[in-house]
Amino acid sequence: MTGKAGNAVQIAYSPCPNDTFVFDAWAHGRVPGAPALDVTFADIDLTNGMAERCELDVLKVSYAVLPWVLEQYALLPCGGALGRGCGPLVLVKDPSLTREPGVEGMEGVDLAGKTVAVPSERSTAYLLFRLWAADVLPDGVGKVVVLPFNEIMPAVRDGRVDAGLVIHEARFTYQDYGLHCLADMGEHWESTTGLPIPLGAIIAKRSLGEERLRELAACARTSVLMAWEDPEVSRPYVRAHAQELDPAVADQHIGLYVNEFTADLGEAGYAAVRGLLTRAAAEGLVPAIASGALNFP
Repeated sequence: MTGKAGNAVQIAYSPCPNDTFVFDAWAHGRVPGAPALDVTFADIDLTNGMAERCELDVLKVSYAVLPWVLEQYALLPCGGALGRGCGPLVLVKDPSLTREPGVEGMEGVDLAGKTVAVPSERSTAYLLFRLWAADVLPDGVGKVVVLPFNEIMPAVRDGRVDAGLVIHEARFTYQDYGLHCLADMGEHWESTTGLPIPLGAIIAKRSLGEERLRELAACARTSVLMAWEDPEVSRPYVRAHAQELDPAVADQHIGLYVNEFTADLGEAGYAAVRGLLTRAAAEGLVPAIASGALNFP
């Protein structure tokens, strides 16, 4: 943790390389004029719960949880994770379930009666999975079970579940577990919408006031820009919290999830978030959000 108790901004984000890379400069007092940070490290399923309980000033959460928290929290236009080619994957052990290379669509894929492990039912990954299933699996999915994301690939490998929905660096390591990619949720989302994939959001309490919210957004953006200006400075912080992740994989992780949308959501970013939540609400997966609820003060 950094900062002095009582006057620091209370923030929670994950120990994943993209978050530590983004917040390194701010967390270590290198962003000029920025308030100190009191940092809690927590995986996104935990920060989603913190947001629903309105516990901390600033949180990295899944975009999927926004419909439940937007009355109390504002979406910051920077610091989060959107992108292209970075969506969750559905993995299987049985290669016969996967489509042949070069074959369009998912004809013949059948998860009816199958058990699929997911990291959370209030995650963007889960929403993308359900939207994909609604489009391409006429017989649906047998059973969904929730497991910590780091337990999903071992569960698929060991036959405890038939398929697993994976996120983060699992995109780069699933073949080490002898697994095969059944479908790329991001690929489906991009091909059907043309929009980037919304993954993780930075939110801040509305009760802090509009001036403070704008200050926090500016600090987050500056921290991102400083990380890009000199990536080597952030390496010790990234490695200290990367949970034994190979440095090369950590670099791939950062390269994939920290991009132009991290510095500024922009028109395409906001369209992606609205599109995800609108589609998910139409499927009954999340409550509908009020008009203007995503607008930044």
